[in-house]
Amino acid sequence: MADAARLLPLRCAAGRWVVLAAVLGSGMALLDSTVVNVAVRPIGVDLGATLSELQWVVNAYMLSLASLILVGGSLGDRLGRRRVFVVGVVWFALASIACGFAQDASQLITARALQGIGAALLTPGSLALIQATLVPADRARAIGIWSAWTGVAAAVGPLLGGALIQAASWRWVFLINVPLAAVIVAVTLRHVPESRTRAAASRFDLPGAVLGAVALGGVTFALIEGGWAPLVVGVGGIAAFLLRERLTRHPMLPLGLFAERTFSTANVVTLVVYGALGALMFLLILQLQVVSGFSPLQSGLAMVPFTVLMLLFSSRSGALATRIGPRLQMTVGPLVSAAGVLLLRRVSADASYLVDVLPGVLLFGVGMTLLVAPLTASVLAAVDDDHAGLASGVNNAVARAASLLAVAALPTLVGLSGDDYRLPAVLDSGYEDAMLWCAGLLTAGALVSVVLLPRGVGLQRDPELVE
Repeated sequence: MADAARLLPLRCAAGRWVVLAAVLGSGMALLDSTVVNVAVRPIGVDLGATLSELQWVVNAYMLSLASLILVGGSLGDRLGRRRVFVVGVVWFALASIACGFAQDASQLITARALQGIGAALLTPGSLALIQATLVPADRARAIGIWSAWTGVAAAVGPLLGGALIQAASWRWVFLINVPLAAVIVAVTLRHVPESRTRAAASRFDLPGAVLGAVALGGVTFALIEGGWAPLVVGVGGIAAFLLRERLTRHPMLPLGLFAERTFSTANVVTLVVYGALGALMFLLILQLQVVSGFSPLQSGLAMVPFTVLMLLFSSRSGALATRIGPRLQMTVGPLVSAAGVLLLRRVSADASYLVDVLPGVLLFGVGMTLLVAPLTASVLAAVDDDHAGLASGVNNAVARAASLLAVAALPTLVGLSGDDYRLPAVLDSGYEDAMLWCAGLLTAGALVSVVLLPRGVGLQRDPELVE
């Protein structure tokens, strides 16, 4: 970790460069997880893919990211957070090239899985760089800035994807990552100091990493393709992973972290909220294009208000949570977003943007703006700085796994399969039911926050304890 005397205030140029590198890296990974949503239909048409294959185009990335993100966080803590972050960015760029030149659905799915490995290396490092480099008093505000701009990246994804598809081809939603990655590497190597855990474990938990991947892979395969065998493999993998982490001397995921009430509660909220977010982004873009007749660019433009809200107010949301604690925002935020999802349920054939889409997008965006920065800051404030990369990895793994499982499960749960995404009447019915599930998940997040999050919990750790 960084020496206490060298911790940087956010107001100085060096501190701002660190935040910029973190934002650009995490933003690139999040951008790619959402930009694909607007490209799903063009990819399906061009490559002749089924709904199942399109789910895998989204979920292959999420699966490798969620499975290996703890590895990325742990490697960063041990080998150097800046070093692992840069390796992840370069890996991500190379896999993006493979995605852009894929000739069939199988090649694209494989390249997306490789892309997720790069994202698993860089994503936990982005937040860990902030936590390990900035002074404690500035971290929640910096995380608010990170939340705003990475949230913008996630929301801009559909807009950028729509523009690239309309101007050129769906392939450019992947190839655009290459010049961005070059900028990130240059900024990081020039301006970001190295940091690592002083008491890093000497051994790496490879069996734990393998079992985690088997667990998520088995459950995801069962949800998308069906069958009891992969479900048994996935559930068995979960049990074996937990047993391994409990018994090994050098666990990839120290289960003792979850004894901290704020940490465990925040991750439960992350699970249900990001499950709703992942399913909403996947299905809303399809609904707008297939049922409402929006072009890829128009469906991307539909999410611009969400982008603007995250950009303008996430930093202030983080600062507010520092003053009053995160509990209120983590309760109200999901409820406001749930109301927005219920309004978006009205999106159907010949939908009016101003009447049927905009109000729901605005409410959903307000709720997520209230929630994301306090939620993320709560996770990191609940652990010491030596475990910043691991804590970030856990939370990101939970978020990605939630989106992964929701995208895998909800279409089947509401009766969508095969080529149903090409049939407006069938998709419309399934979409309405799916929005009810998303609203229910968000409401559950609010209930978990108000019931389980400790009263009076704050976001600033005592500097003496940090050291």
